[in-house]
Amino acid sequence: MKVTKITTAICHAYRTNWVFLKVHTDSGIYGVGEATLEMREKTVEAAIMELERYLVGRDPHDVEAFWHDAYRDSYWRVGPVLMSALSAVEMALWDIKGKDLGVPVYKLLGGKVRDKVPCYANGWFAGSKTPEEFAEKAKIAVGNGFTALKWDPFGSEYMNISPKVFYQALECVEAVKGAVKGKADLLIEGHGRFNIPSAIRIANALAEFDVLWFEEPIPPDHREGLAEVRKKSKVPIAAGERLYNRYEFNEFLRYGCADFWQPDISHAGGIGELKKIAAMAETHYIPICPHNPSGPIANAATLQLAACTPNFYLLETMSSDVAYRKDICNEEVFFENGFMKINDKPGLGIDFFEEEIEKYPYIPRNLRHYQGDLTDIRPADSTSYFK
Repeated sequence: MKVTKITTAICHAYRTNWVFLKVHTDSGIYGVGEATLEMREKTVEAAIMELERYLVGRDPHDVEAFWHDAYRDSYWRVGPVLMSALSAVEMALWDIKGKDLGVPVYKLLGGKVRDKVPCYANGWFAGSKTPEEFAEKAKIAVGNGFTALKWDPFGSEYMNISPKVFYQALECVEAVKGAVKGKADLLIEGHGRFNIPSAIRIANALAEFDVLWFEEPIPPDHREGLAEVRKKSKVPIAAGERLYNRYEFNEFLRYGCADFWQPDISHAGGIGELKKIAAMAETHYIPICPHNPSGPIANAATLQLAACTPNFYLLETMSSDVAYRKDICNEEVFFENGFMKINDKPGLGIDFFEEEIEKYPYIPRNLRHYQGDLTDIRPADSTSYFK
């Protein structure tokens, strides 16, 4: 079996555009991958096609050899564009291997340690502006089976936080805590907003609400600074979605940056690289909670990792999505009582349909995180994609 070509497809998905690919072989088997890189979708698509010449004519089963050569020859190393492209191609090669051997990917990586994985909800708050609205949406999310909820209550603040927004944010957390009545953990997202003193102040104020974690309290560039926040924080710190390989996580570990690690399967090197990152974390009893707000292929790949990774703790899950998610792929997501089932189909167990994706062409989107409209994360007609 030899690789013959790579093809890509970009699908508009409201807040971003999903970037999918297929790696084709001369046997007729192809594998799928996802490299969704918000606001840089066209750039990562070009990077994917740069990798095609490394792959055509090679045996797709040699996943490790391809990864090593592509990473080595990038020369400049690391970065979200290269690593997202490499991640998507890598997961497609695992998909080919699993399909060719007739087994799910997790069986190629040691086999199952679990049949289902606990999830937390993101996007459950869509459209909320006031603490009361967040509280009502939280009740709905818990009623739908979620036992952990994540959101960013900090409006358009950046670096510093005003007294008004500080107390509004705490009022929002208090309202959600009262609404869920101990039925769900609370996870507070920072989106890398704050400077060190602001982050420490907020983290310690959140201790009153017994939050599970405070995520990305400062920008990802300063490892020592994040470690300082963690040392002075009264609540656990989660981070790592903007690290791009095991070498960066090794530095993360050395500084003691976070209590929960959040590598993204579409950005940090793919399935094999996340397996190595997770093993590194496991030796220090650090739980893995992958960043997973993207599309259906990334979700399917992350579930394969969850199946075979002992220290996999929580999976980020979007509580709803664009109504046509069910049309552009054959995804089957079984969710019940806060858990997502891991499927046993060969490979990643999912495919996408180019003819349907063509109905939703690329639309450029800008980052909303610091504009005050972050809760506009889903369209009005968004629906659940769970079975």
